Amino acid sequence: MRRLLLSTAVTVAGVCSLLALKPHQPAGASAVAVPTQPGSVGTTPGTPASGTYTGDVVDTRYGPVQVRVTIADGRLTDVTAVRTPSENERDREIAGYAVPTLTGEALTAQSAHIDTVSGATYTSEGYIQSLQSALDRAHG
Repeated sequence: MRRLLLSTAVTVAGVCSLLALKPHQPAGASAVAVPTQPGSVGTTPGTPASGTYTGDVVDTRYGPVQVRVTIADGRLTDVTAVRTPSENERDREIAGYAVPTLTGEALTAQSAHIDTVSGATYTSEGYIQSLQSALDRAHG
């Protein structure tokens, strides 16, 4: 009996570990993606207006996150983190490695449909939400 309980505990722990690695969607997020046109950004149909757009400030467990995007000729050409968690050295360290990764992913994907960075889930989710709000503004 003891062996069965230990085996079950190890299996449960393994499953929980695997689930922890899966990117989580923010509460209320839909699992259905809206297709985008090739070369377009965001999830709203049509071509976004060229310009610079600032996303919403998203309050995360570790501090606010906000991004600004630049759109040129209907393409996402730059994403700048305006605010990231920075209350302590660990917050700055996490933002320091997560933000460049998230920015690269956003520029490659030309949308906010990107994966979270392992070890920076809250910062990633805030970044993605702020990015989507900026892209929504670009679409009018």
